[in-house]
Amino acid sequence: MNRNITLPLSKDDALSLRAGDYVYLTGTLYTARDAAHKRMQEALDAGKELPFDLRGNVIYYMGPSPARDGRPIGSAGPTTASRMDRYTPALLDLGLAGMIGKGRRSEAVREAVIRNGAVYFAAVGGAGALLSKSIQRAEVIAYEDLGTEAVRRLWVRDFPAIVCMDAEGTDLYDRAPAAFSKEGIE
Repeated sequence: MNRNITLPLSKDDALSLRAGDYVYLTGTLYTARDAAHKRMQEALDAGKELPFDLRGNVIYYMGPSPARDGRPIGSAGPTTASRMDRYTPALLDLGLAGMIGKGRRSEAVREAVIRNGAVYFAAVGGAGALLSKSIQRAEVIAYEDLGTEAVRRLWVRDFPAIVCMDAEGTDLYDRAPAAFSKEGIE
């Protein structure tokens, strides 16, 4: 099913999505990769505030290339999500509604997705130049010293993604291979 979703992600929208749905996201996303997640965890451990309110928001695991003239951002493809798995359950428990990346997630992330009614989306790896066309504006909001791994606020329009893990924990990475295996084709 194709869905147009407005961000921040409402609880109703998150709960209505199913693994395998194609979505077009419009609104505000935040970027954070490994180094930014480590800093956010350090802030939480020290009792400090995070650089943005997690509640209802979606983090895109991405570090862009430099912007070309006239563009807000360079190539903006997803990075491997599992590198953030050790930090993700705590962020989901604080209200993070969704994540965008590529690849499988751990069982701890799956449990936190279910517990919090969140969603894991996948963006197509290798399509960073195409994905960047959906990004209307971008600004660094934290950890500027991290360069491409700084936290950014992005304004996106019709950003294409696929629901890979829905709020019930159904994982497309588990379902899809069976659907296309010899035994699954009739």
